[in-house]
Formats: sequence, structure tokens, C-alpha cells
Amino acid sequence: MRVPIRKPGKYTHQKPDFHLTREKLDELKNKLERLKKISHPQARVEMQRTAEMGDFSENAAYQVAKGRLRGINNRIEELEKYIDHAEIIETGGNADTVQLGQKVTVEIGGKQKTYTILGSLEVDPQKGIISPSSPIGSVLMGHKVGDAVRLKLADDDVECRILAIEAFKNPRF
Repeated sequence: MRVPIRKPGKYTHQKPDFHLTREKLDELKNKLERLKKISHPQARVEMQRTAEMGDFSENAAYQVAKGRLRGINNRIEELEKYIDHAEIIETGGNADTVQLGQKVTVEIGGKQKTYTILGSLEVDPQKGIISPSSPIGSVLMGHKVGDAVRLKLADDDVECRILAIEAFKNPRF
């Protein structure tokens, strides 16, 4: 089976963000353990079972099982990389300027919004968790309470005023 070759996209060469909270690191370790102890052995057995059915070129079940095992192996490799290179976001720190792991309250267009800035693996915009590489996160980083920064949107520039910065406590609210 031939895999289509695609042109690299806009985000192909971005460096991975290894900043994690302790909770997220524990979650990744649990996921890795489940993959190694449960999913990987099951996928191996399934691939071996389907391999016994005969001709590999026309054995769709074997191809699916092999692809599933390959996906699990890739996920294990990815998780091990994140766990090995993890940089834990420490509690406390300077609450004078916007930094990684802080809760920031801003005013945008007359409305107050609160964001927590964490690593890109923990991003959840609906809960107000953004990364420092997001458009608003990158603009806020390093600024102080009272600073007004310009947020560039697709069709307009919006003023964003920093109202409060809280030290890192619990990113999961």
C-alpha cells in the first residue's frame, strides 16, 4: 500500500513544547503504562493472528492490525519523548509579570476574561487555558498589570489591558 506524500504544512517544523504541570506528567506516565502493558500486547497478538490467515498483499485484516500496532508504537515513542524531556512548571514565582503557569485577567473590548498560561499539551481554550505560543499568550508574556497590548486578529487590531496576574496555584481550577 502506498502512502500519499503531502507537502509539509505551516506547523510541520514547530519545536515541541515540553512544559508540563505535575498532573499532566502523571497523566502521560499512566497513559504510557497502559499502552505498554495492555494495548501493545493486544495489538501484537491481533497482528500475529491475522498474519496466519495467508497472503499479506490481500489480507486487509493484517494490514489494519499492522497499522494499529504501528500507531501504538509511534504513540509510545512520542510519550516517552515528552516524559524524558518534561520541564515542570513550578509553583510560586514572580507574579509581577505574565509568565508561564500564571492566571491572567485581561479586558478585551470591555469584557473581562481570565486565562491560565500553560504548555501546549494542556491547552483548553474553553476552560481559559492557553499556551505562550498562542496569539494572545505570546502578546501577554512579559507584560505587567496595567499594560495595554495590541492583539492582532485577522481583520483588526484589538487593545488588551492586563488587569491582574495571579501566581500559579492549580491549573485545573
